[in-house]
Amino acid sequence: MTQKKKLLFVLPSLAGGGAERVIVTLLRHLDRNRYQLSLAAVNMRNAVYLGDLPGDVELIDLDCKRVRYALPKLLLLIRGRRPDMVFTTLGHLNLVIALLKPLLPRHTHYVAREASVVSKVMYLHRWPWLMSYLYRHLYGRFDSVVCQSQPMLEDLLQTYVLPSGKAVVIPNPIDLELVRARSQADIPLLGFKQNCFNVVAAGRLSPEKGMDLLLQAVSMCGDIPINVVILGEGPMRQVLENQVLTLGIGNRMKFIGFQPNPYSYFAHADLFVLSSRVEGFPNVVLEALACGTPVVATPCTAVLKDILADGVNGWLAPDISAGGLAEALRTAFTLPRRVPALQDLEARFGVRQVVAQYEQLLSKVAEVRGPGGG
Repeated sequence: MTQKKKLLFVLPSLAGGGAERVIVTLLRHLDRNRYQLSLAAVNMRNAVYLGDLPGDVELIDLDCKRVRYALPKLLLLIRGRRPDMVFTTLGHLNLVIALLKPLLPRHTHYVAREASVVSKVMYLHRWPWLMSYLYRHLYGRFDSVVCQSQPMLEDLLQTYVLPSGKAVVIPNPIDLELVRARSQADIPLLGFKQNCFNVVAAGRLSPEKGMDLLLQAVSMCGDIPINVVILGEGPMRQVLENQVLTLGIGNRMKFIGFQPNPYSYFAHADLFVLSSRVEGFPNVVLEALACGTPVVATPCTAVLKDILADGVNGWLAPDISAGGLAEALRTAFTLPRRVPALQDLEARFGVRQVVAQYEQLLSKVAEVRGPGGG
């Protein structure tokens, strides 16, 4: 019988982000006959995905406030455990592991999952020049880097000179069975109104998610009985709430914070809106479609052109602007709601298909550089 590979995942937290959800989904579905799974979390505050973590996954709480404070513990953990593979996600954590790699066990394989089109979000960092330097000089230390889309991969190859043999495209998985089950939960729907066109948006309240564009777009839809419910928290919440007052749309907007089950909101909405300026891979769009709700989205990633078909399961705005979003919202309002078909979602992004791609990658990495290599 083949010995199980010890696979250690590392996350900054189990808070309610898309990257965290993807890792928990992988942990739920990876083959137990092939892998012994552990998860190390830097910070366990607001661990909203803790309940979704399978009981057979060892959870290691590093008990640090920030990733940078966790360097000594990560070093000791990996040197002490000597796993066969370490899998990390989110750029700042990936860079920490890459920085530590010369001090880490040589027989261990290191795989990173990138979560964004790096050059498009570099302006969000305090020291973008330093982050760019680190990406160029450290990312090549990984055995493989997973990108969710071709534009994300090309950005790493061209802008940050990542060797092409170390990059692979694997889309994010969607657990359709789980999403559909939770979408049917009977929970109070905060912010919804009767006799209105109820629109839901969800995401971190930060510049790249473009919630400010959505607010401006709503102000341009004065003749539509639109009611927008925004799920999520983030550093821009106060700024956005002030913008609502300035635009005079307080009767059309409701911020309800992070919701542990967003799927019931998606399922009961007339429309889901993605207002992002940039996205690596639009998980939330797939989830909304899985709940049977059409989507209006900005063209924030080329992937959306392969997911959304105008008038079939949603509409793409003509550009990334408040005016473009307003135009798409008006179109969506004037046409009857159509429930999106799910067969294509299952075939392309279903959890079994995507997890199989991850397992294939992990096997390939282990074969290319055996113990004691690299």
